[in-house]
Amino acid sequence: MADSPADKLAKQNVSAPILGPGHDYASVTDKISSIVLTHRTPKWWMLGFAVSFALLMLLMFAVTYLFALGVGIWGIQIPVGWGFAIINFVWWIGIGHAGTLISAILLLLRQQWRTSINRFAEAMTLFAVACAGVFPLIHMGRPWLAYWMFPYPDTMKMWPQFRSPLAWDVFAVSTYATVSLLFWFVGLLPDLATFRDRAKNRATKIIYGVLAMGWRGSAIHWQRHEMASLLLAGLATPLVLSVHTVVSFDFSFGIVPGWHSTIFPPYFVAGAIYAGFAMVLTLAIPLRKLFGLEDFITMRHLNNMGKVMLAAGLIVGYGYVMEAFMGYYSGNQFERYMTLNRMFGPYGAIYWCLIVCNIITPQFLWFRKVRASVGSLFAIAMVVNVGMWLERFVIVVTSLHRDFLPSSWGMYYPTRWDWATYIGTIGLFLTLFFLFIRFLPLISIFEVRQLVAIEAEKKKAE
Repeated sequence: MADSPADKLAKQNVSAPILGPGHDYASVTDKISSIVLTHRTPKWWMLGFAVSFALLMLLMFAVTYLFALGVGIWGIQIPVGWGFAIINFVWWIGIGHAGTLISAILLLLRQQWRTSINRFAEAMTLFAVACAGVFPLIHMGRPWLAYWMFPYPDTMKMWPQFRSPLAWDVFAVSTYATVSLLFWFVGLLPDLATFRDRAKNRATKIIYGVLAMGWRGSAIHWQRHEMASLLLAGLATPLVLSVHTVVSFDFSFGIVPGWHSTIFPPYFVAGAIYAGFAMVLTLAIPLRKLFGLEDFITMRHLNNMGKVMLAAGLIVGYGYVMEAFMGYYSGNQFERYMTLNRMFGPYGAIYWCLIVCNIITPQFLWFRKVRASVGSLFAIAMVVNVGMWLERFVIVVTSLHRDFLPSSWGMYYPTRWDWATYIGTIGLFLTLFFLFIRFLPLISIFEVRQLVAIEAEKKKAE
């Protein structure tokens, strides 16, 4: 497919517009709604959904086998009691952060370039949180007692152990998921009403009509919608910082070498934004190509996401340097050994791989030509996705497998059931995402139409 006018401007080093030229209210509505309201499902969607659903069934099988035999089928043991479950929990929670950042913070800052990417980024947040929530649940050993984590009045007088990081995670993640879901659904209401009005099938009209909750587009509806959006954005903004900060407390409140560090909260938040924007790029680039959305998700969007990813990557790199420096400067022999063990111990190759993925590779984003190349951005985003997973592996495993007593040292080797569960959650994420792009608008119609109106007013003023 040929480059759009916006793409050509970006490759000529000219400031690219937010939207491609020649769009009005009708063209925006037709283009985005036709993706969902078409009667012909694309073959690539059917193939992708089939593969994703097969991976989801792998997750179901792995979890069923786990419930039957217990967590002994995993590679966890003494001293590595935390393995893939916690690694993947932190990784998935991090991926969800970009959606909240794009939706809430950039909305409050009135950044118009967020318009074409916020909807599927918000959906990505919800699906990533769903995948993350699987792991603490199945890691408990008795998942049928998970409701004990919530403070509710009961006859047994049981209350959560508030000194346990597991309880902190439950409150942080459940709050994050609730606010994100409300923010996403409130933003969907005008577009659901558009689908209700444009649908040809009666059943489709009823379904979207129920979901639209009586939206008629009156002045009072728009006023309350904007007020609710701003209030939810105000609630979601501190969650960007607080959720992954609480997740970092799972580690930093312990006395294990490599975990007991005050740098973990900002370091984890920056890493979450880094991983999240990498995943947004990973999803946005194929979507704009497959659906022909180059005039909506323009090179300006990709360029800005590349810049945010570069900035977050620099903060993460600073965290790596400070970790190594404080391991030496602290004078603590255990911290010093932990740092050397990460670099040159049995898992040293993984450590240097994450350095290449998370620090060296993103430095290419300094160059305008790299940020103007869709293929380069996609490749760097994929490398960062791998690097951020390796980072979580290094943090969890290398601090546990050799701690204070050499007599208790051990190695961690994930089993096929660890891998099956992890790959299965990728299937869960992709299955939900494929259903989302097939039945709901992946780009916010009403916000893009508002942007068209703003651009028209600017042209009149000129």
